[in-house]
Amino acid sequence: MADKITVKAERREGIGKGFSRRLRVNGKIPVVIYGGGTESLAAAASLSDLAAILRTEAGVNTVFALDVAGDVNDVIFQDRQIHPVTGRLMHADLRRFARGEKIEMTVPIHLEGEPDGLKEDGAVLTQALREIKVLCEPARTPDSIVVDISGLTTEHAIHVSDLKVGEGIEIHESPDTVVAAISIVKEADLETQLEGG
Repeated sequence: MADKITVKAERREGIGKGFSRRLRVNGKIPVVIYGGGTESLAAAASLSDLAAILRTEAGVNTVFALDVAGDVNDVIFQDRQIHPVTGRLMHADLRRFARGEKIEMTVPIHLEGEPDGLKEDGAVLTQALREIKVLCEPARTPDSIVVDISGLTTEHAIHVSDLKVGEGIEIHESPDTVVAAISIVKEADLETQLEGG
C-alpha cells in the first residue's frame, strides 16, 4: 500500500460566500469533517493538496490523514462541490473514522502475467470483474488487488474465491463470480456473428 497522504488544515471560524471566496484566493477551500463519534468541525485545507488526492487512482476512495492543528484523523471524501464551469473543487465534506471502524470500499482488480492459454488459436482473455467491494479498516485498504493470470488456461477461470487479500479484509462479492477467463473464439463463430449482426 502506498504511503498515506497527510493534508494540513486549519480551523475555520468564518462562514458565508465572502469568507469562502477569500479562502479560495489564498489557495484554500472550506471543508467540513463529520463522523468518528465526535462533533463536526469546520476547517480550511489546501485546494492543491485535495485536488491531487482526487487525481490519484483511488480518487474519492483515497483514505488520507487530515491534520487540523495537530489533531490527526483518517478521513475520506464524503461529498464535494465542483464549480460547473472551471471544474475546480470548491468545497468538500470529509468523513472521519473512529479507531477500528471498518468501511466498504471499491478496489480495482489488476491482472498481471501472460497466460499460457492465450497461445491457442482464437484464444481471448476476458476480465469480467474490474473492481470489487471490500470491507476493512481504512488504513488496510489495498490500492488494488493484483491477480497473477500466468497459469490461466481455457479449462479454468479465476473466481473471486481465488483472490488473495491481506489480513482483516473481507470481500463482499459472491465467491463463485468469475474475475477472468480465457475462451476460444473460432473463425466460423465470428463469421456467423458478423453475418447475423
